[in-house]
Amino acid sequence: MTDRTAALDAALQRLHDEGRYRTFIDIERRRGQFPHATWTRPDGTEREITVWCGNDYLGMGQHPVVLGAMHDALDATGAGSGGTRNISGTTVFHKALEVELADLHDKEAALLFTSAYIANDATLSTLPKLFPGLIIYSDALNHASMIEGVRRNGGAKRVFRHNDVAHLRELMAADDPAAPKLVAFESVYSMDGDFGPIEAICDAAEEFGALTYIDEVHAVGMYGPRGGGVTERDRLTHRIDLINGTLAKAYGVMGGYVAASAKMCDAIRSYAPGFIFTTSLPPAVAAGAAASVRHLKSDQTLRDLHQERASVLKTRFKMLGLPVIDHGSHIVPVMVGDPVHTKRISDMLLEDHGIYVQPINYPTVPRGTERLRFTPSPVHGPQMIDGLVRAMDSLWSHCGINRAELAG
Repeated sequence: MTDRTAALDAALQRLHDEGRYRTFIDIERRRGQFPHATWTRPDGTEREITVWCGNDYLGMGQHPVVLGAMHDALDATGAGSGGTRNISGTTVFHKALEVELADLHDKEAALLFTSAYIANDATLSTLPKLFPGLIIYSDALNHASMIEGVRRNGGAKRVFRHNDVAHLRELMAADDPAAPKLVAFESVYSMDGDFGPIEAICDAAEEFGALTYIDEVHAVGMYGPRGGGVTERDRLTHRIDLINGTLAKAYGVMGGYVAASAKMCDAIRSYAPGFIFTTSLPPAVAAGAAASVRHLKSDQTLRDLHQERASVLKTRFKMLGLPVIDHGSHIVPVMVGDPVHTKRISDMLLEDHGIYVQPINYPTVPRGTERLRFTPSPVHGPQMIDGLVRAMDSLWSHCGINRAELAG
């Protein structure tokens, strides 16, 4: 065995020993039957399952409006975009999507990326080039893509305690008043499902002359009268300078973006390597995303049903004494606190009950806070919720987890 092979074996074994080695399962989603899917086991046998951990929050990945737009664009243009946005990869479909996104957030412009991860990373790592001496103040629980963008930008950074506006103010007050500043935070934090104190952060940013950058990835499409996110719901959009969002969750397709002033988007477009050197999204994907954004601007019924299903599931879990984190969002985390137990419950739910929920372990969450994260959607009906609740009730005790201890 070579030294390189031994090093790889050791690295992988550490994950196995800690109980946090991540296993992918092969599933095939079925159009018109979501959240049902077919799971292909390693031995080639199949089992029908219900997906409870998907990010297609509203089921838009199978919506006829979205699929129709994608079919039409595919028939009209073919598969790929043919290049980067700068070299033949900007089509009428990309421009139409950016117009829809700018309108969604009441901004002058929007800039499309291949994912929200790339949008965060590319934008936050580019901003110091546009504002020399920029100091970025980043919430401690920001997504990995934001952390990576801030880390790579070569500028100054400060990390404030999660949702602690007083600490943010202390950090900004300690820095040069003349230095350009930016506060980066999220509207809905995906692992605990808590909300960022948007208005209070905007007040602090205004006091110290800082730009505001918010990640609305887990909110766009689902909050606000047109799906513009928590900033739209709380009527704070005008106080945010840059909004990051995704097309791969509530909108059910793929891609990410930032929405801001026309000059800000133009500068990012011109300077961000993550935008300049990346092949653009296929036109059919852009067309489907635009159709989804357009549709959800007026489908409040779907948003209401989504919130109702999440509320029902949290209530049912609480009635069983399960340690649910409930901050009022659509995220339903159930704390387990041990990677081995988390994986064991996940495996038994899948094999014995046909319920798929992926374990959430370190480094996605801190050690000791391992959990199962459920994402109910409008297409998770009452019978599916009943089945999940019964399965969790039986397995929780079976796996030797003390409900009262975790709940306390």
